[in-house]
Amino acid sequence: MELGLQGKLCVVTGASRGIGLATAHRLVQEEARVLLVGRSEEPLRAAVDELGESADYIAADVTDPDADDRIIATCAEQMGGVDVLVNNAGTSSVTPLDELTDEDWRAQYELHVLAPMRLMRRAAVRMAARGGGRIVNVTSSSGKRPSLTNAAYSVTKAAQLSLSRLFADVYAREGVLVNAVAPGPVASELWLDEGGLAEQAAAARGVARDEVLDRQAAKVPMGRFGTPEEIADVIVFLCSARAGYVTGAAWSADGGAVAIII
Repeated sequence: MELGLQGKLCVVTGASRGIGLATAHRLVQEEARVLLVGRSEEPLRAAVDELGESADYIAADVTDPDADDRIIATCAEQMGGVDVLVNNAGTSSVTPLDELTDEDWRAQYELHVLAPMRLMRRAAVRMAARGGGRIVNVTSSSGKRPSLTNAAYSVTKAAQLSLSRLFADVYAREGVLVNAVAPGPVASELWLDEGGLAEQAAAARGVARDEVLDRQAAKVPMGRFGTPEEIADVIVFLCSARAGYVTGAAWSADGGAVAIII
């Protein structure tokens, strides 16, 4: 299927690994130009070296209140503008509700609500002036059905879903289509790396890491974790010309983990 992304100018946050990196690869395969955003320069540089001349990067912490200006200005100056924004930066931890501090809640809100809001606020106006664009926010299945693993993560992901709908309503007539993708458990570094969610849950429950992974996979009707590439495929479709009549939607990509149809 021809996705119509050739030459499109795309920004992907949280792009140094996992879903973000897989999305950058898919966009480059579709002959788009991609600006990868992440906190650490070394993995970004390695990713751009692999992706080739269609990719560039900027090392920035999206929770910095000035990061949105830097990112959008870099895209405008080096790439000519922005056609696509993928807000993927995010993280979580295994923290019971009664152990979450005010700072934990504040940090999750900064990362999952304020940071994407600032980028959307900057990018949507510019997209509208160019005749349209695409924004995809990578949320979570736990934004649809709260997880006890980290309530602050779930609540802020629900807020991100609401934010997506709000921007979709405001900019639909300007041709800026805003959607969300809600992954379930994904076999990415967030879960699998040393010190990741699997190890944290294992330590908290006093069980083996593999047992945590098996139990989590068993909760999914498809019986397994998703892959970053499977989530990236959904994201890139929503970035494309083929999704020209889709806005304000929250696409589940969770193997059936959330037992609702919306």
